[in-house]
Amino acid sequence: MTTPLLLLLAGALAGVIGTAGGITSLVAYPALLAVGIPPLAANVTNSVALLGSGASAALRARPDLEDHAATLRRWLPVTVTVSAVGAGLLLVTPSDLFDRIVPFLVAAGAVLLLAQPLIDRRRAPAASGIPARRTAGATAGMAGVSLYNGYFGAGSGVLLIAVLLLNGEPVLHRANALKNVLLLAADLLPAVLFAVFGTVVWSAALPLGAGAVVGGLIGPSVARRVPTAILRVAIALCGFALAVYLFVAA
Repeated sequence: MTTPLLLLLAGALAGVIGTAGGITSLVAYPALLAVGIPPLAANVTNSVALLGSGASAALRARPDLEDHAATLRRWLPVTVTVSAVGAGLLLVTPSDLFDRIVPFLVAAGAVLLLAQPLIDRRRAPAASGIPARRTAGATAGMAGVSLYNGYFGAGSGVLLIAVLLLNGEPVLHRANALKNVLLLAADLLPAVLFAVFGTVVWSAALPLGAGAVVGGLIGPSVARRVPTAILRVAIALCGFALAVYLFVAA
């Protein structure tokens, strides 16, 4: 009973952190490792488990998406297709190779979490005056983020918001709403691929996913009472510690 309870609590914390603008995988993924799941299986299990949290976030985004159907039509094919390619790459990656890669991915997620306030300050002024059109650079940026999202995903939401703000959407809360819908659509096919061809540990995915849905629902109330900066630094430091541990273990 201890393991499901731990994963339920970790999922709830991950959902709250995601609502506060953090990176859910930096909580959920280490929790899966902590209960003894190998890195590759933990990654695919994490992707499937957090799908419910993504659905909750996408549903809450609806009021901010009026008159933005064209933006969704523009980016949905890119994010869905390339995220599926990233998931396919993950499935054919040997587990021992992934064990050597994942410390750097975890560290990258921690860096993105620490850099998020700086990105928030810089990207909005840079986005002003940019017409909403798909350029080659914008498409390449969206494709790169989508590939990373399908392969590992921690921090992809931060990157996706930055791409949207720098390529036609100057309002942060609308970019966040677009991100929620795009990531949900992008994560559906990888989740199916992982469920069919991957090594999803369902006994861990179910309590983690249930906790994430609950955390996403109560997150706004909790987030207002916890200093975001302290939470961000604490999670990032844990991410760096985990990256070092995984690097040594690999």
